[in-house]
Amino acid sequence: MISTKNFNLLPKKQEFQNLCKAISVLDAIICPEWEFRYYSYNSKWGEGEEFCEMRDGSGDLMNILFIEDKCIISGFAHELQNNEKVNVTKNVPQIYHEFIFGEPVTSNGTSFCLWINENNNWETGNVLDYNDSSGEMLAIFDGNPQTYIDWASEYFEDSYMETGIPFETVKEIYAGKILTKEMVLSIVEQVEDWQSLEDDLKEINYPYDFKI
Repeated sequence: MISTKNFNLLPKKQEFQNLCKAISVLDAIICPEWEFRYYSYNSKWGEGEEFCEMRDGSGDLMNILFIEDKCIISGFAHELQNNEKVNVTKNVPQIYHEFIFGEPVTSNGTSFCLWINENNNWETGNVLDYNDSSGEMLAIFDGNPQTYIDWASEYFEDSYMETGIPFETVKEIYAGKILTKEMVLSIVEQVEDWQSLEDDLKEINYPYDFKI
């Protein structure tokens, strides 16, 4: 299971970034209202910076920054006190300081932290002796479409096709295939505002072609 104690199971940076985009695309299809989504992605977050966010609605958060060939993950479990940040962010490289010690991360809190180091490998600060909830939050990044389907089927109950979220469509989105109307309508019965979905896809920077 991926966690701060088994962080080497995380995919390499590019695959990880593609997964962040894929799950954000799927959330955008299933949940048109941005504020109720679990995952979102902004490819235009800052100059040369892209940002992925997880919000569970109960106070647990993940803030993820992609910058150049690097990446850093700040996770926060709301039931944990935030006085451990100095330890879990120990040895964070300078390139990430503005993000990890600035806003919104400082206000959101950090109970675990992982980053890509100068050798392009994942690294973490001191790992808490008790459960930091990283396993629950990072499980989605195992690269298996079924993992997303199992999670989303419960979280977005009744927001997708009665027959369920199709594995093949999720697999295609995980692979970065161009999103078509047919693919979208294999997940949900209808889309009330295609333009809004297009805007989401542009923000994520995910390829689509709704003319087909």
